[in-house]
Amino acid sequence: MNITILGGGGFLGRKVAERLAASGELGGRPVTSLILFDLNAPAPLDAPFSVKCLGGDVADLPQAAIPEGTDVIFHLAAVVSAAAEADYDLGRRVNLRGTDSVVDACRHLKHPPRVVFTSSVASFAGGQDAHLADDARQMPGNSYGAQKAAAELILSDASRRGFLDAVNIRLPTICVRPGAPNKAASSFVSSILREPLLGLATTLPVPEDFAVWIASPAFATAWLLHAATLDSALLDGDCGINPPGISARVGDMLDAMERARPGTRSLVKAEPDAVVQAIVGTWPAAFAASRAPGLGFVRHGSLDELIAEFLLNDLEPTRRMRGM
Repeated sequence: MNITILGGGGFLGRKVAERLAASGELGGRPVTSLILFDLNAPAPLDAPFSVKCLGGDVADLPQAAIPEGTDVIFHLAAVVSAAAEADYDLGRRVNLRGTDSVVDACRHLKHPPRVVFTSSVASFAGGQDAHLADDARQMPGNSYGAQKAAAELILSDASRRGFLDAVNIRLPTICVRPGAPNKAASSFVSSILREPLLGLATTLPVPEDFAVWIASPAFATAWLLHAATLDSALLDGDCGINPPGISARVGDMLDAMERARPGTRSLVKAEPDAVVQAIVGTWPAAFAASRAPGLGFVRHGSLDELIAEFLLNDLEPTRRMRGM
């Protein structure tokens, strides 16, 4: 099986790549080759199969990124929420034209590959009172969400036409993200846990009763890998999937952190941010996600398990990454 990860230098792309390297297979089929593509060539990866690391523009993909014989493409390349809102041209170039570029590359292949696309909770609106069903209409409240929803339509149509075989995974906000804060409006969701667990003070831009729809890196990775081998006939033409994350109030997240590491809650200081609140305040607080388990997507664990996962798998790597 020949696989390409677009956005292979990002934390989630790396998680997927590491899982593939550890298992050597995907859906029971051995991995033959892996291409990691990002704006800058990703770091090398030790694996029992060929790995190529390429750099370039996702909106102008080189043929080497998606060569003949590609079986699966993980399309994770994106400009994140706050950055897409601040720079409209950049968001459209990467999030829309980048997706067009993926479709064009697939059209030149002899056999249509599976494309697993990371869409987002931000492609919906409704705010704190929303508990959305699987057939809820996508009505994004910001440019990033609009670009993700539009990319879903582009990929679904390309799938209908037989250019590729798309599965669009509308990921919840990922928490706890390893590494450092980024320009996503939702970055605080990880920062309020990651920074105190590193012994650092941080700020909370929303009230403690603010609820978010979240998923851990491990569950997000598992969902993406499952989507790569999902029988498309089961989708019945509907490529969009809301995976079964969890809805949690910020205050409950802080309580779970305090249970795991007493004294960490005091490192979080309330500091309202109207810009962040304007973006994330439109995002739904919860989804029914009733369709995904029937398609084989594993239900998420508890907040305590989410914290434990970060402490076990990502705390020390984050320390090393940040030179701590």
